[in-house]
Formats: sequence, C-alpha cells, structure tokens
Amino acid sequence: MQSFPSDHVSLVTGASTGIGAAVAATLAERGSWVAVHYRANEAAANKVVEQIRAAGGRAFAVQADLVQLESADILINSILNRTGRLDVVVNNAGAMIERHKLLEITDEFWHEVMETNLGSALRITRAVAPSMMERRSGVIINVGSVAARNGGSIGIIPYASAKAAVLCMTKGLAKELIPYGIRVNAVNPGVIDTPFHERFTSPEQMKNLVAGIPQGRAGNAAEIASVIAFLASGESSHMVGETLEVNGGMWMD
Repeated sequence: MQSFPSDHVSLVTGASTGIGAAVAATLAERGSWVAVHYRANEAAANKVVEQIRAAGGRAFAVQADLVQLESADILINSILNRTGRLDVVVNNAGAMIERHKLLEITDEFWHEVMETNLGSALRITRAVAPSMMERRSGVIINVGSVAARNGGSIGIIPYASAKAAVLCMTKGLAKELIPYGIRVNAVNPGVIDTPFHERFTSPEQMKNLVAGIPQGRAGNAAEIASVIAFLASGESSHMVGETLEVNGGMWMD
C-alpha cells in the first residue's frame, strides 16, 4: 500500500470508536495527519489520538455535533485553519439510534436518523468541497451499510433508507466533483464486530446475522479500514462513484 505524502491531511468523522477509530489509525499509519472527529465521547477520541501518536503517527481530536446545521462549516474551517488543507474526508459518522418497527417510527425520529446518517455527510462534503475544488484534488469516502442493499434487520427502516440514500448521493457527488479532480466513492460494511452492534443488536440477533454470512463470521474494523485506505490512496485513482461491498458474502453485487 502506498504511503501518503508528508503534508497529507485526513478527516475521519465518528472516529472515537469502531470502524472510524480503525480508519483513523490506518490512515495515520500510512502517513496522513488525521483529524479524529467525535460528537460526545471526548475521552475515547483522545485515546485514539494517543494510540496513533504512540505508534509514531500524527493526529488531533476535533468535536462537532454534525446534526447541527452550522457544525460542518465550523468543523471544516477549524481544520483548514490548523492544517492548511484536507486531502481525504471519510464520512463515517452515523448511528441507528434505536430500533423501531414501522408503527413506532415518528416523523421526528425519521428526521433524526436521516440527519445523523445522510445530512451530516452532505454538509461535511459541501463544506470541504470548495478547498478541494480550488486545489483540484481530493478524496471523499462515504460509509454505507449492507442494510442499504437488503433493507437490514427488523426495526431499522430509517437507518437502511438513509444508508441507501448515501450510496445514491455518492454517485451524484462523484459525477459533479470528478471534473475538479475530486474522487467520491463508498464502502458498504456488513456485520462488523464493533461497539455499534453492542448498542443496537442483541446476542441472539447477532447470532442470526452471522449465520447468514457465507464466510461464517462477522468482519472486524481493520478489514473495513484497509479498504477505505485503498480508496484514499492513489492506488484507486481510476475509481469514481463506486461502492465496495465488504461483508463476507452477505451481499454479492
């Protein structure tokens, strides 16, 4: 895998735990200076930064509640003021929030899930695009979910719908931004063994999900991080508007 240049800068949203933390560590390991975003778990984000620095990498923590409409612009501007550039943005922040069946889904809950998973990614991309367009270079990587392909398990219609919209948005952004040298792609994780499922999936549900994976096991965060690092690198320079499925065979496209 190629190393990044010494002046390379990345932002990973939702990077205090799980996939985001693994992505931040992997990008830093390959030479990028990484902004580790968190919403509320400052201690966990600082731990990620400390681990990156202990391994010889460069990182700093940044806070923002990306559901707030003005937060993306504030966050991106603060990073640009500190680093002078952003080469890679990984839109990983997102959450199922809660499981609700159809008749339990309120308009307010639907809106919250959409803003958390879809609106936040759009606003971050919109905020960083001008600086990348000016430099005529950049990479945006959106994190979807296998739920976007199969509708997910019971109780996550809003989340699955939001992630499906993320994939559609990825293609639209890719078409619009590639003339400026900005590549936009996505990664669809399957069932990944992270704190995400500890919060939203019971042991019995997890057992049933894993039983449906042809590879016979859940994935891990490092396996997603390595694919994202590939998309962030020049090794994927001719990939535009693609979604890579990383799910052990749950969904084969």
